[in-house]
Amino acid sequence: MEHSPVTTNPLIIMLINMTVVFIVLVALIYLIKLIHFVDPTKEKPKPAQAEEEEPLVAVKSEGAPPPVVEEGIKPEIIAAISAAIAAYGFSGQVKAVHIINHEGTPWRASAKFNNLQRK
Repeated sequence: MEHSPVTTNPLIIMLINMTVVFIVLVALIYLIKLIHFVDPTKEKPKPAQAEEEEPLVAVKSEGAPPPVVEEGIKPEIIAAISAAIAAYGFSGQVKAVHIINHEGTPWRASAKFNNLQRK
């Protein structure tokens, strides 16, 4: 009793294989959704507090001087620096923005060092 392949048609073999792959992928999607639903590490929702807290309101500070900006620094660079400082968590006010040692920055020194190593 010899076994022979059911089909030798490559298109049918491709369709069977693709069907199996997509069924496994859909099963994984539902398994992941089930894990998110039953997640034991998820924090429990806190009960609503009886007293209402005051809503947060943005207040513009009066009399705060604008930051001192060195000549030649583009507004886009100031915006990027401000966004980086805010993302870092600094909540104070930036008083001045200056370029410090722009001829020999650590980035330039690192680039020179890396280029010397490659030769």
